[in-house]
Amino acid sequence: MDKVVTWRRGGYSRRVNLSTWLRLAAALVLTVLVMLGSLSLGKVILSPLEVIRILFSSQDASLTLIVEQLRFPRIVLAALVGAALSVSGLILQSIIRNPLASPDLLGITSGASAAAVLYLSFLSATLGQQFLPLAAMLGAALATLAIYLLAWKQGTSPLRLVLIGVGVSAMLTAATTFILVFSPLTTTLSAYVWLTGSVYGASWPEPLALASWLLGICPLLVLLARQVMVQQLDDNLAQGIGVRVQWLRAGLLLVSVALAGAAIAWGGAIAFVGLIAPHIAKRLVAPGFAGQAVMAALIGANLVMLADLVGRTLFLPLDLPAGIFVAVLGTPFFLYLLIKQRH
Repeated sequence: MDKVVTWRRGGYSRRVNLSTWLRLAAALVLTVLVMLGSLSLGKVILSPLEVIRILFSSQDASLTLIVEQLRFPRIVLAALVGAALSVSGLILQSIIRNPLASPDLLGITSGASAAAVLYLSFLSATLGQQFLPLAAMLGAALATLAIYLLAWKQGTSPLRLVLIGVGVSAMLTAATTFILVFSPLTTTLSAYVWLTGSVYGASWPEPLALASWLLGICPLLVLLARQVMVQQLDDNLAQGIGVRVQWLRAGLLLVSVALAGAAIAWGGAIAFVGLIAPHIAKRLVAPGFAGQAVMAALIGANLVMLADLVGRTLFLPLDLPAGIFVAVLGTPFFLYLLIKQRH
């Protein structure tokens, strides 16, 4: 049973769930250990103590290059991508009131993928790779806008968003395949790697750019966080207690798209992270969006970091995309959720 204490100071009071804080602390420690293990393992294996010495003092130049320039930015990017996708999935599951909701099942990922493949196939040769994240985020935003407008009928309902989102996602997936068929052979391979989801070859500008984008989204997320749980009520009931349901749903959907679009832009179309991590977080943390969001972010970060670690160490000298191993875990989990919903 969770232990709850109340903290009061003047006219302010706050209930604190000690079990939630302990589990979050344990998840944070696990995240640090996974990062340290990922920094240690690879073609050149180092001990955790060697890694710590390299990070905090000057060591051999070649080892410093391996740890600080080759492995560390890649690990940080994987963690940020996993965290952003997980929180995006948690928001979607809350506002749509469907445990199967996630960015890759509702058209957000498909929109980003179609735009990114179009850019890689026909524009990257002239404009370069630097505008690929912008193209992916624009695609995710346009797909979500189309879903929202098509679902609008004196407001939007969770059921209409799900049904139209699945339809738009299928259409965009077909469009992505169509683009690949006519794309130049030289760009097809890079497009397939991006569609699978990979943080291969990441350098410090990528995680820093993603982190700055996520920091810009955080104020809006904090502002709307208290309203997430209200979205799980029936629309008529929520309106009856004075909640502006449609405006809040649109705002939360905007935050979810911004998080997922940014993660997909820099990490590729990694599937199932936004589905798996929120479910695990809900089992570990008491009801309440703030605690569940932090736990989901930590779980998602660990999931993508571990998938990337397996991809770059288990099949040496090959370096496989992290999205492959997330999908290996996510597909049976998705089937389990389908069977559970059926019964």
